[in-house]
Amino acid sequence: MILIADSGSTKTDWRIIDADNEYEQVTTTGINPQYLDTDKIYSIFETELLPQLKEKNISAIYYYGAGCSSPERNRLVEDALSRAFPGIPNHVDHDLLAAARALCGHKPGIACILGTGSNSCLYDGQNIIDNVTSLGFLMGDEGSGAYLGKLLIKAYMYRELPEELATSLKNRYNLTKDGVLDAVYGSDIPSQYLATFAKFMHEKRKNPVIKEMIYENFEEFFERHVSKYEGFGELPVNFVGSIAFHFSDTLKLVAKKYGCHIGVIISSPSEGLIKYHQELLNMQSA
Repeated sequence: MILIADSGSTKTDWRIIDADNEYEQVTTTGINPQYLDTDKIYSIFETELLPQLKEKNISAIYYYGAGCSSPERNRLVEDALSRAFPGIPNHVDHDLLAAARALCGHKPGIACILGTGSNSCLYDGQNIIDNVTSLGFLMGDEGSGAYLGKLLIKAYMYRELPEELATSLKNRYNLTKDGVLDAVYGSDIPSQYLATFAKFMHEKRKNPVIKEMIYENFEEFFERHVSKYEGFGELPVNFVGSIAFHFSDTLKLVAKKYGCHIGVIISSPSEGLIKYHQELLNMQSA
């Protein structure tokens, strides 16, 4: 059996694939080594993952995760996996590679992640050949759920929202200045908190103010990321993530403005990753 992880900052989907290409799925809290150290990551494995894997004979682990963008960060996850699964080989890669494999398969294209955070790359059908730097929550994450939440909360705190919308938001989340500041500046993963407001924005997406924020969010992403790739007007631009999936109508409008052709928009890369690794298993057993 192999274990495949697709991890974002909010949740991690784990798939167990057996020799017959059958699979099961379990879910845990999201993991991002940009914000969590090895001990905190291991604690998630110990309390949430291992109890769901009793009597599973895991032979290898393939982990794709947000924040796994350097050998140092990858090692935090690798060490936690080695503690949780001693003696079992693990392979830790960026969630961007997972997105490219799931979205593009063996064909060239642009792969984009729009979930709690955001990222993108140019993929040649085998490898990532270009990546516009993702600056993370504080300086970037354009197009993401956290960026949407930031736009909304700033407008609320600066008294820029229509009264009815502001009242609805305040009552829904019991917002206070101190509560917001504590959640943003006192949390290990502030992007998670801000991304929770994306649900409210989806429900209110026909409101002109919210509609403009959603458009601005995607416009920033195309301007600062997608438009920087060579051939962005000819190659398919593909998206994975809850924000891309649930706000796809606006995303398509912005893509049209930039002369881009959208390939596929999916909520999760899991099915594509399962297919990729099933093919890998078949090749290894042939």
